Amino acid sequence: MIGLTERQALSVHEMMTKATGGSDGVRDIGLLQSAMECPFQAFDSKEVYPSILSKAAAMCRSIISNHPFVDGNKRTGIHIMLIFLEINGVLMDYTQKELIDLGFGIASGNLDVNAIFYWLSEHYK
Repeated sequence: MIGLTERQALSVHEMMTKATGGSDGVRDIGLLQSAMECPFQAFDSKEVYPSILSKAAAMCRSIISNHPFVDGNKRTGIHIMLIFLEINGVLMDYTQKELIDLGFGIASGNLDVNAIFYWLSEHYK
């Protein structure tokens, strides 16, 4: 499984803010590090998020909820999730409205990791 580094996440964020507007910059690098490591946690020698979809869901929720960036946390979190899935051979089928709704649902606290996992399962090609 191929993961994304903190440096790659910073590059994605910079690209997203240049393409769609908003302020580039990190609010808290520790929160970004935490978000990028979150999907690979283990407890009692067992992965907390064992599948690719659960890892993607955890990473996305962590970026959006932790707010590591000055601006664009929803856009960046969703985009990083999609990149992570694609580089690992997982393609999704969705509309832009569905992605926007997903991002707002996570940001509002209405969607947890399990709900994001379910969303990904429903949109998996």
